[in-house]
Amino acid sequence: MPSTPHIVSDVMSHTVAAVGRRAAFKEIVQLMQDWKVSALPVLEGEGRVVGVVSEADLLPKEEFRDSDPDRATQLRRLDDLAKAGGLTAEDLMTSPALTVHANATLAQAARTMAHAKVKRLPVVDEVGMLQGIVSRADLLKVFLRTDEEIAEEVRQEVVAHLFPAPVSAVQVAVQNGVVKLTGHARDTSLVPVAARLVRAVEGVVDVEFELTRSESPAE
Repeated sequence: MPSTPHIVSDVMSHTVAAVGRRAAFKEIVQLMQDWKVSALPVLEGEGRVVGVVSEADLLPKEEFRDSDPDRATQLRRLDDLAKAGGLTAEDLMTSPALTVHANATLAQAARTMAHAKVKRLPVVDEVGMLQGIVSRADLLKVFLRTDEEIAEEVRQEVVAHLFPAPVSAVQVAVQNGVVKLTGHARDTSLVPVAARLVRAVEGVVDVEFELTRSESPAE
């Protein structure tokens, strides 16, 4: 229903810093510093994503640099100890890569990031070729919409369908992303449906209702 951006391709960055499998440890660190990112896709061939190397993958080298972990720690931290000895992206990367498609919804991308506790996801096509990158900051861009843009979409895409005039008289006001619907509605049982649809509008922070039931002339 809403006409605003709903998919990853609307907000993702198309310019992406990436490395090949043989990229050296210091090269990876330098690229992260230059691009001010916390993770880099690892590519092979013509650009297929085979992994992601992140700051978390690099830190074990510093953590275990001058330590001699006991047997219990060795068994518990096998992967980290292996990465502590890694020299290239192939040694260090997390594989297979956690990715997202360009046509995924912003909500899907957000859930993937939240569940995996990552800050950014490579965007790939159907065969795994890199198309871009989407970050937490990109997903939050929808909250930069103006209150009037949000209000107009709620009027056209929600109120006009659920509470059409002249039987209903519903006004829409938005302040700091919070939508408030006031007035008279012929069918107030539709309020839960309206709440769900309004919250689906990009940029909406919350929704409030002050609606009273209006009676038709026949009643």
